Amino acid sequence: MQGSTRKVGAMTDVHRRFLQLLMTHGVLEEWEVRRLQNHCYKVHDRNATVDKLEDFINNINSVLESLYIEIKKGITEDDGRPIYALVNLSTTSVSKMATDFAENELDLFRKALELIVDSETGFASSTNILNLVDQLKGKKMRKKEAEQVLQKFVQSKWLIEKEGEFTLHGRAILEMEQFIRETYPDAVKICNICHGLLIQGQSCETCGIRMHLPCVAKYFQSTSEPRCPHCNDFWPHDIPEVFDPEKEREAGISKSSRKSLRTRQH
Repeated sequence: MQGSTRKVGAMTDVHRRFLQLLMTHGVLEEWEVRRLQNHCYKVHDRNATVDKLEDFINNINSVLESLYIEIKKGITEDDGRPIYALVNLSTTSVSKMATDFAENELDLFRKALELIVDSETGFASSTNILNLVDQLKGKKMRKKEAEQVLQKFVQSKWLIEKEGEFTLHGRAILEMEQFIRETYPDAVKICNICHGLLIQGQSCETCGIRMHLPCVAKYFQSTSEPRCPHCNDFWPHDIPEVFDPEKEREAGISKSSRKSLRTRQH
């Protein structure tokens, strides 16, 4: 059957396999999602026309709606890469992680989350997180164990580690934005451009408004003299580049070519 003739809301084996694999990964970048979609078509419906990714995901979401589950799209806060995650809408709290982590491990995540949200930079140092180990609920945890649990959060794509400091992965922001807004109303930061939850970004030194780095990149991309969109004062920070998937793809191909060349030379 051709993809264009499928009814919205009709799940095929292609959709079901895609959903299963996305659940396994938790979160994927857009290029990985497209590759996954193509893989599922090759396995189950090789002769079909591949649906547009947006239509394909909307089709799945129309079925998942009654289960309070949704495939949500977001972007990474540091460089604006599009990502997709399967989000449980019925519970927005840390409890959605309960199937993978013990009570004391979940409490460690809550402590880390609070430090991250409260911080000006959107990062919490491993030292500050580990200093709270004695306050955890449930079974006692040594600092060495806590370090291993933090790495589990990184591997599961709930946290990102950079030079001994931790911030939220895009998956955590997609899944827990509502919970974070409701739980930390006085500490939560909002982007002045997209009005989404902001964990890390840039701020105006005059009026204090904040912007995601990808929003900064897009807002100032054609401006030689960047000024704050709120107070019009000079924007003092370096302006990041707008994420370009084509450039990223070419860089990946070039990197792969260099790697294969080195292999042949050896």
